[in-house]
Amino acid sequence: MKDHGITRRNAMKFAGVAGMSLPALASPAMADDAAGEASGDVLALVEKGDRRLAFFDAGSGKRLSEVVLGDYPHEITADRERRFAYVGHYGVEFANVVGPGASAVFVVDLRARTLVRTIELAPFNRIHGIGMDGSNRLYALSEEKGVLLGFDAPIGTSPSRAVNTGAIKAHMFAVTRSGERAYVTGLLSHTVSMVRPYDAAIAPVTVTPGQLPESCCLSFDERTLYVGARKNPGVVAVDAYTMRVRDELRLPGTDPLRVYAVSEDQLLVTDLANNAISMVSSRLRPIWTATLPGKPSAATTHPRKPIAYVSLLDTAQVAVLDLVRGRVTGTFPTLRQPDAAVLIPG
Repeated sequence: MKDHGITRRNAMKFAGVAGMSLPALASPAMADDAAGEASGDVLALVEKGDRRLAFFDAGSGKRLSEVVLGDYPHEITADRERRFAYVGHYGVEFANVVGPGASAVFVVDLRARTLVRTIELAPFNRIHGIGMDGSNRLYALSEEKGVLLGFDAPIGTSPSRAVNTGAIKAHMFAVTRSGERAYVTGLLSHTVSMVRPYDAAIAPVTVTPGQLPESCCLSFDERTLYVGARKNPGVVAVDAYTMRVRDELRLPGTDPLRVYAVSEDQLLVTDLANNAISMVSSRLRPIWTATLPGKPSAATTHPRKPIAYVSLLDTAQVAVLDLVRGRVTGTFPTLRQPDAAVLIPG
């Protein structure tokens, strides 16, 4: 593991208090043991291989409860109050699987830990990317139809609006806090499209950031879009207004499946090919790389602590990652194919 040591200052942006110490955690070898002491924080994790949303104590790794969903649920988002979570029903195991998939969003009460509603969305199918804006409005992406659906009242029963994205095999998206702009990746068109969720009369503005752009995220100031181009491979910085490529970090021999903005000037990038995760600067300069005990399918950062919970797709674990030191400090077991998650702070 390389450690270029940028760090404690940026990591404390998560903690909010200078000098906050990290919780004591078990060693990575203790995968069947609890990760540490109970913290009161709860991780709600999609286990897509066993069609569940599972709840874990994030400090100890103890499994608390679960909600059974449909076959192959995928992405998850939650409202600001952490009252309800929304899970896209993708319906197939991976993006390269042929078939219609599913066409729904599951609504889960995070306090009662129960499924309260299934929003049917046919003919909009293969619901993958899902997210919310700063006003708690829900967005869900139909991969098959290339349409971004919007819900002004997400606990309701049908979408309020829809906009064509201009993407083929539309997979993931990022939305601004205002909901005025959204950015959609297209796996087969190899594009990212900027769309206006609240004005479908404005045509998508499209750029080709590289081959197989799967994930994307906005910088904290929403001026830069970062895209993981898996077949370049690398991370590409796109101007979020002009949609012009500004910079690129080439990462030979990697598979940058996901990219996350974790502070004003740092990004996390998962590497599916090498069972690794890296921190890079917002200027696309490497900081550190940590080896993981499995393939990282998704990561969830703590809002107040310099910690990330990394789902390991093939080994059915969550790895607890110290974002200051760039190392795994513990793991805990899950059911099959853990994927995206949301954290409910205690």
